[in-house]
Amino acid sequence: MAEPAFLAVKPGSLVIHNGRQFKVTHLLGLDSVLGEDLETRAVERLRLDLIRPQTLKQADTVPGKDLEDISKEDWLVAQHRFEIIKPLLEDPLRTKKQAIEIAKQASINVATLYDWMKSFNDSGHIHALIPQKRGRKPGTRRLNAPIEAIIDSAIKQMYLNKQRLKPQDVVNEVLLLCRNAKIAPPHPNTVRNRLRELPAATVLRRRGMREKARNHFEPILGNFPGADYPLAVVQIDHTQADIIVVEENTRMSMGRPWVTLAIDCYSRMIPGYYISMERPSAVAAGMCLARSMLTKGEHLAELEVPGEWPVWGKMRTVHVDNAKEFRGAMLARACQEYAIDLQMRPVKRPHYGGHIERLMGTSANEIRKLPGATFSNPSQRKGYDSEKEAALTLREFEQHLVDFIVNVYHQRIHQELGIPPRRKWEIGILGDSLRPGIGVPDIPGDPSRIQVDFLPFIRRTVQPYGIVIDDIFYYHEVLNRWINAQDPDQPKLKRSFIIRRDPRDISRVYFVDPEAKQSYAIPYRNTTHPPISVWELKAAQERLKNDGIAQVDENAIFDAVARMRKRTEAAVTKTKAARRHLHRVSVTKTSSKIAAGSPPTDLSRSGQKSTPLRTASEPVLSEDIFSQPIRPFDDLGVKH
Repeated sequence: MAEPAFLAVKPGSLVIHNGRQFKVTHLLGLDSVLGEDLETRAVERLRLDLIRPQTLKQADTVPGKDLEDISKEDWLVAQHRFEIIKPLLEDPLRTKKQAIEIAKQASINVATLYDWMKSFNDSGHIHALIPQKRGRKPGTRRLNAPIEAIIDSAIKQMYLNKQRLKPQDVVNEVLLLCRNAKIAPPHPNTVRNRLRELPAATVLRRRGMREKARNHFEPILGNFPGADYPLAVVQIDHTQADIIVVEENTRMSMGRPWVTLAIDCYSRMIPGYYISMERPSAVAAGMCLARSMLTKGEHLAELEVPGEWPVWGKMRTVHVDNAKEFRGAMLARACQEYAIDLQMRPVKRPHYGGHIERLMGTSANEIRKLPGATFSNPSQRKGYDSEKEAALTLREFEQHLVDFIVNVYHQRIHQELGIPPRRKWEIGILGDSLRPGIGVPDIPGDPSRIQVDFLPFIRRTVQPYGIVIDDIFYYHEVLNRWINAQDPDQPKLKRSFIIRRDPRDISRVYFVDPEAKQSYAIPYRNTTHPPISVWELKAAQERLKNDGIAQVDENAIFDAVARMRKRTEAAVTKTKAARRHLHRVSVTKTSSKIAAGSPPTDLSRSGQKSTPLRTASEPVLSEDIFSQPIRPFDDLGVKH
């Protein structure tokens, strides 16, 4: 069973920290909580970025009891009961006489004693000995299903509409429908109680009073519509940085990188970013959003940047402009998967993009201080040779940008807020004397899954030889059970499956198993082929086509890639394009080495999941740069 995408961390949450089970008791801040060890009962401080969700096998369940509601008094009772039955549990030769004697000493019925023993043995946990409250649970319905359906129907048709009929009209409708169905009607007060339980805001909206519902029940909005708490609204956009970076080996210029940034409109904190030498694409937008949702501790350590970046979690709404890369099917589907509302910037409403545009301006001013800056117009760089002065590699530029974000921008007073973005974020999360906070955002339970979900996808059938994409064959035993599978809705057709591919390294693709709800990394069928990018694949196919080779096969493609790489190495000191190509090749090789130790397992035999490209503990290397959108992974239009 795959881990949940996100883990809610609040008092009562059950979590895993360094391999041990804890129950969260208090929120200490943006980076830590207090947790009680479920075995030792010791209370410890836990780092949020090291917390992981429990699997179903790890999680403790208490019949009829929500773990969040367990009080200290209940725990003491459970422990007391355990101490009573402990002598019997430890004695495999126990007799009924011993049980009767222990029950007598504890002043309980011997049947109760046996019930406690059975509850403990069935669960293996003291939790099972927690007292259970009698009576019906809140929300429990005692009426049978037909009557409940009649009441629900009458409420929707007679009450939740713009006619604004009275409760008595609903009661009369229920009586009529029950008479027609020849079943005993409920008491009129039962119907009225159902009406009282309806959310007031829902009633007002459904009865045509949206304005009143908004005024009474929606929170007061901030400067940006809806940005009234952290991660309520996140804006994202791209810009080409005003700086020239150099290739790592030759230290010669490669050109200007593209930067994708996200900003939380409530606090002005930056949840995530993405840097690439390629023009913006849906991949760049997706990787930026994926990084925005992940914790940043390991990423900062990999970049060797000090400081804290306590921003993670799922955003409610993402605002983007109407550029092609934001209108793609991949990004729309990924956002839909995580219940993120992807909204296009309203036409003729430029202020909707003001936050991200001001952030881009702030970042540009910082970048212009670096060697190799190109400035914003020719007059500013008069007498300054940007290419000659260029000194930073892409990684060094990324380090500088992240250092500025974490240790300068987040910490200094924001002109509009009047306080630093970091402080505004803390207030939104933890609250202050004026308003309560929303609590710590849910922690990603499976970081690698989030990254894979924001990759481009395509549909393919599974053949005896595996999967074919752009003349490249992929295979692993995990595909065997789906060979020539029939479409469940159209048996005459073969079933197609979602396949995801990282354009920066196509040496493996990700097969989404429709039953296991899990992605599996599927390598080349011929594992001797080197890792390549989509850019190299398309360039090789184009070259073979120009050479008049009609039948293009896999071996011809990789032979062409090898020739192209050899020419590039020879020309690297001559042209900027060649240096950029060499950088792409280096990035693809680095990315492939990281993923090499994570082959998929055989789901059909072992029942275990495979490990995606990166494990949950591995950092995402920002320098594996390639996001060129090339068919068949081109974006498709979506309605908005």
